[in-house]
Amino acid sequence: MRHILHVPALVVFTIIFSSCSPKEAPELTVYCYDSFSAEWGAGPKLAPLFENSSGVKVKFVSKGDGGQLLSALIMEKAVPVADVVVGLDNQLAPKAFAAGILEAYRVKSLDGAPSWLRFDPSGRLTPFDYGQFAIIWDSKKLANPPASLEDLTKGIYAKKLILMDPRTSTPGLGFLAWTKLVYGEGWKDYWKRLTPSILAMTPNWDTGYGLFTAGEAPLVLSYATSPAYHLENDKTDRYRALGFPEGHPVQIEAAGIVKGTKHRHNAELFMDFLLSKAAQAELPLTQYMYPANSAAALPASFSLALKPGKTLVIDPAGLMDDARTAAEIVAAK
Repeated sequence: MRHILHVPALVVFTIIFSSCSPKEAPELTVYCYDSFSAEWGAGPKLAPLFENSSGVKVKFVSKGDGGQLLSALIMEKAVPVADVVVGLDNQLAPKAFAAGILEAYRVKSLDGAPSWLRFDPSGRLTPFDYGQFAIIWDSKKLANPPASLEDLTKGIYAKKLILMDPRTSTPGLGFLAWTKLVYGEGWKDYWKRLTPSILAMTPNWDTGYGLFTAGEAPLVLSYATSPAYHLENDKTDRYRALGFPEGHPVQIEAAGIVKGTKHRHNAELFMDFLLSKAAQAELPLTQYMYPANSAAALPASFSLALKPGKTLVIDPAGLMDDARTAAEIVAAK
């Protein structure tokens, strides 16, 4: 039941004035990628938790996939709209740093994250989750899956693979990094051999994975944890992550405070919240990635996640430049 309070007019004026102070807005704008703000993503779960803990409302604004997210921030650099960005990663970090769009901040709860996740000692980007790229196989659509990256180039897999565009998508960029790590200077030749196997190269992960689950192709680029999603939500082990002997590259997703934010204090509150146990506990069943805070528990469905025998560390040098070349190779098929 609501209670009616009689408050002197001066007190009411003071409360209203202080709550509308230009120093801090009651709402924080956080730029993110599509799946983070989707109704099944982390955003809708985290928003009420953050508001309850801080008194600050948060608005998640999707800008597409990771590459598109970074482009939006660079375009708005002179007059930033976002206060915080969620979803840049260890691949996009060099370009983000070079653009000067982030402010440094040391998150108070970062101690819960393993040291190897902290790829930016300056604190401009703070890791909040991670996962390894893998090819996901629909076991009901394809009898014999590929056993390696090289197998993907075989004629039996013609038009059976869905990738994401490395110019706009962080998984797409991750696949490019994967091939560069394995094939070195020969990565372009690999992409030429692989092109006949590619049914589509979509601008983002959402579109590509949607085509896969709709049955358009039996193989898709995603994450080693993707089978956990299907076990948790669809109660099926039909979709499997394929373990390749070459190893699997790790993607570290990060958040940062946008340079020029007018709401620095609220942005710091959100950054601390994102690494808290309460927020990190929401990530496995929304993002289907591993939480950066090692204290967060994993659900039983993660038993179906692939545990790669070899982890590859992505070298981001030159990746963005090579992304255009890779896309051109596919387009020329």
